[in-house]
Amino acid sequence: MTSLSLHRGGLALFAGLVLWAGQAAATTLITDDEAKRPNDAQVSATRGITRGPSIRYEAPQTGPAGHAPFDFKVQFEPHGGATIDPAHIKVTYLKVPNVDLTDRLKPYITADGINMPKAQVPAGEHPLKIEVEDSDGRSSEAMISLKAAK
Repeated sequence: MTSLSLHRGGLALFAGLVLWAGQAAATTLITDDEAKRPNDAQVSATRGITRGPSIRYEAPQTGPAGHAPFDFKVQFEPHGGATIDPAHIKVTYLKVPNVDLTDRLKPYITADGINMPKAQVPAGEHPLKIEVEDSDGRSSEAMISLKAAK
């Protein structure tokens, strides 16, 4: 009877570990200390018509809008037969001083875009600049604003 109890306890522990492993933990995209810094008033230089890659932020579709954690998704679309090299993507949090978020996002960046599930950011508005370059050397940048409810 003791071995049966131990076996059941081990099975329950195993089931709990499997359940825990299946739940992805939130990953910090922006820290509280970074969010407290003053915003950088950096303005993007605009150029004429370009064939650089398109950058499109996908606002969260599930759950209450503006609540963290959320799925941070950005799509890249190259043009004219070019491709995008993930090594030529840079994401900057526009604070003083600027915070390069590229290394934090690296595991979630592909040639198609950024797909970071359960991104954690503090409450408030967070301005980001995303820069992308294609295989033909054409670059694009986009300014986006992440908003998390207070």
